[in-house]
Amino acid sequence: MQLPVLPPVAPMLAKSVPGLPTDAQLGGGGLFEPKWDGFRSIVFRDGDEVEIGSRNERPMTRYFPELVQAFRSQLPPRCVVDGEIVIATADGLDFEALQQRIHPADSRVRMLAEKTPASFIAFDLLAVGDTDLMDRPFGERRAALLEALGGARPPVHVTPATGDRAVAERWFSEFEGAGLDGVVAKPLSAPYQPDKRAMFKIKHERTADCVVGGYRVHKSGPDAVGSLMLGLYDASGDLASVGVVGALPMAQRRALFTELQPLVTTFEDHPWNWSMAEQIRADGGRTPRNSEFSRWNNGKDLSFVPLRPERVLEVRYDHMEGSRFRHTAQFVRWRPDREPASCTYEQLETPVRYDLDDIVPGLR
Repeated sequence: MQLPVLPPVAPMLAKSVPGLPTDAQLGGGGLFEPKWDGFRSIVFRDGDEVEIGSRNERPMTRYFPELVQAFRSQLPPRCVVDGEIVIATADGLDFEALQQRIHPADSRVRMLAEKTPASFIAFDLLAVGDTDLMDRPFGERRAALLEALGGARPPVHVTPATGDRAVAERWFSEFEGAGLDGVVAKPLSAPYQPDKRAMFKIKHERTADCVVGGYRVHKSGPDAVGSLMLGLYDASGDLASVGVVGALPMAQRRALFTELQPLVTTFEDHPWNWSMAEQIRADGGRTPRNSEFSRWNNGKDLSFVPLRPERVLEVRYDHMEGSRFRHTAQFVRWRPDREPASCTYEQLETPVRYDLDDIVPGLR
């Protein structure tokens, strides 16, 4: 490639704030954008050469062949564009379908590209032609983005943006029903700063009381808890696995290990008795179901120690992805006053559904 900005480039990041930042915090003014829930990606195009870089600066080009084709026809001949890869459905954004693309088998990737095609939401322009725009203020880069991608057609889109705080507040409250993650605020005067938290993100934050159904051992050794596995009872009375709590101080991890030992049980007496079934791993191997594997790393062992579901924990979370927490939940406090059977999905707030086409026309 012969571009003024070459891969890899670490994306510019955002820091969490509890509410929309003021103009002063934004350095005199800013723009607000919907926070898309997908794979952050920087796209490099030089003629027929296209590379899609991920947030961790690793290439993702092979996982999205339909987007590579679209970039060759929709993007300027030589450019570097920052954005988000998403999969849009009638029910909103589908992050689980997006995760399934990270697969070693090319035939499966191409099958999924036809079955669940991805879209690209552009929100920054780092270079166009021979011009490096990274040192330019965001206001200039946004104008250049609109000019460069003004004629783009699905599956390539430019994210909506507004300088109106009232509109941004409405987006924050309404767009969650389409699977979006909140709102991002960007200073108009800021240059592009790779790997720096130079923007602001405002995300939804809620709490839920969950049953602790097990734990995973910490990587430091067998006498510390790595993460607590959380469950909620569904309408059938079954305890569903909904996510984990993982960010704990080491002293608390060791104390929890000792504290939870009296609750350790066998899989035969546990509601998550997955050991009777088998799953096919992506590499073709087979493994007991109670030794799960990560979609992101097929070799990462996610086996857990089962606990009698007798303890209740209050956690903080942002939103759900299907029946599970979209991100790792945060520890709030133990709830000895709550009965495990009372921890059901009914306690969760359900966002009002919002159509993605009303945010970005033609997205699905």
